[in-house]
Amino acid sequence: MVYVQRDAQGKLLRVEPAPFDGMSEPISVESEELHNWLKVKEEVKARLESLHSSDLELVRVLEDVVNVLVDRGVIQYTDLPEAARTKLDQRAVARADIEGLTSLLKDSGE
Repeated sequence: MVYVQRDAQGKLLRVEPAPFDGMSEPISVESEELHNWLKVKEEVKARLESLHSSDLELVRVLEDVVNVLVDRGVIQYTDLPEAARTKLDQRAVARADIEGLTSLLKDSGE
């Protein structure tokens, strides 16, 4: 048995292995409804992870776009808000540090 909380329409909101405040009822772990809910929950989690991963990739794309716009004189770096410049500077320093460390690894034969 697991313990569940349902919304006003009777849909599962929360599932726990032990009773909890606000639970609606216990249901069987073999319940098709539970298995479907868990499957959907895992799918949502996988899609959110995929979205998060693409967000990280998009950050790099946006950095490159800003660099191109600045290099071509379309915008001035100082046109960006201070918070944006600070973040871009921090990321540039971090990338430079990583590149420096990577070159040290290559030089040491690893």
